[in-house]
Amino acid sequence: MLAVCLVWLFIFAALAATWKFFVQPWRQQAAEDRQRTTIDSTSSTSQYRATVHLSLDSFSGYAVLRSAKFREELSQKKIKVELVDDQADYVERIEALAKGDVQMAAFPVDALINVLAERDDQPATIVAVLDESRGADAMVGYREVFPDVDSLNRPETRIVATLDSPSETLARVMMDRFSFDRLSGNPFVGAKDAPDVVKLYRDSRPDAHDVYVLWEPYVSQMLSENDKLHKILGSEEFRGKIVDCLVVSRDYLVKHEAEVQDVVACYFRAAYDYRDSMESLVISDGKSLGTPLSAERAKALVDGIWWKNTQENFAHLGLRPAGSIQLLEDMITDITQVLLRTKAIGRDPTGGKPTILFYDKLLAHLQSSDFHPGISSETLRDDQVKLPDLSEQQWNELVPVGTLSINRLVFPRGRSDLTESSQATLDQLAKDLQNWPRYYLIVQGNAALAGDSQANQTLAGARAKAAEEYLVEAGVAPNRVRAVAGKPSGSTSVTFKLGELPY
Repeated sequence: MLAVCLVWLFIFAALAATWKFFVQPWRQQAAEDRQRTTIDSTSSTSQYRATVHLSLDSFSGYAVLRSAKFREELSQKKIKVELVDDQADYVERIEALAKGDVQMAAFPVDALINVLAERDDQPATIVAVLDESRGADAMVGYREVFPDVDSLNRPETRIVATLDSPSETLARVMMDRFSFDRLSGNPFVGAKDAPDVVKLYRDSRPDAHDVYVLWEPYVSQMLSENDKLHKILGSEEFRGKIVDCLVVSRDYLVKHEAEVQDVVACYFRAAYDYRDSMESLVISDGKSLGTPLSAERAKALVDGIWWKNTQENFAHLGLRPAGSIQLLEDMITDITQVLLRTKAIGRDPTGGKPTILFYDKLLAHLQSSDFHPGISSETLRDDQVKLPDLSEQQWNELVPVGTLSINRLVFPRGRSDLTESSQATLDQLAKDLQNWPRYYLIVQGNAALAGDSQANQTLAGARAKAAEEYLVEAGVAPNRVRAVAGKPSGSTSVTFKLGELPY
């Protein structure tokens, strides 16, 4: 009897298992298939041939990507764009590209280099230059505490900024270019974003040794609410360091190059359409993001951003004579070197080959097909700043900005001849000055204390003059540089100080 019960128990268990693991899943799958067939037979076909997910954040420079015109242009190409706001989390942004969760993204070049330096792969490549900050990012501080860049050179200085962002890069450009031998090893105080920087400023004491790095419209907001604050350094003072690009997943590019090219072309058409109405665009964009802008702040923001057109993109990628436009290749190299020298990254993710970070074939195809985003042709805007000639009085009234960090010039004892080493240093300085176009340069020869003071000062002046003449021969505008002999100080080196006209 017990054996019979066990057999029936086994049979019932087998039937239950068969029902649970085979019959029930089969019936459920069959029901789902019938439902799917019913839905498919009573639905329509999508009018879009592709859907592109694009990561970005609320930076106003990306307003064109959020614009109605961009969506309209894409719609005509049967492409749907889904924007993903990742709150400027660049690690998440590159990971989403690597996983295929998004296909394209807006990326500051410095942030792209930063995140790639921490990876072993290269999941994305640049396909277009979107914009460049020319005043939209700035370092702000109390005028009495920090009248100029040189005054930051003290151990107690703290730099409040959004880390791993263009704000940190602006500070690192400053740290790389100017002499900061007394600054602490890690002067940064991390903030979540620009509004958080503003909050930290409001919570601070006026006598605190803090400076704040942020972007528009928050720069104008801080300056307007406290007249004791001033802009210590802005991105308008240099070029080619804070640049935003459009990047694409390499895997997606290989499989869908035609769609990516259409997205790029649609962006240029939209940017062309807004070329004379950017202020209205950023005002409506700010309203849609919940950060309304006044007309005054919208103007400050637009004045601080250089949106790059099609012809300028051709020039950046070396597809046409560049004129004064920087090559993207050189931008990547320069930014990488700044990040390496200031120890923001531990290695060059390009391995010394900046061209692996961008793909020029899409723009080359647009150029060869005589692509024009609008009726009237675009121009290649001049990237040079032409400084006016100064009178003797104006030279004496220049506002000091900071002392450049330059390798010590070597001179033969008692002479003003430049050695090959000094010439190499000045060649690099002449190149660097192209990226700091808004400043005048004072070349100051310093004199020793020992010996004949007048002879020492004369030698100091001759050494400064030799450096000035070499820089002019190397291409620095002669009205931009001036040699002076400093008073005897004990130093025999030549120092290079940037200055600007008072406001």
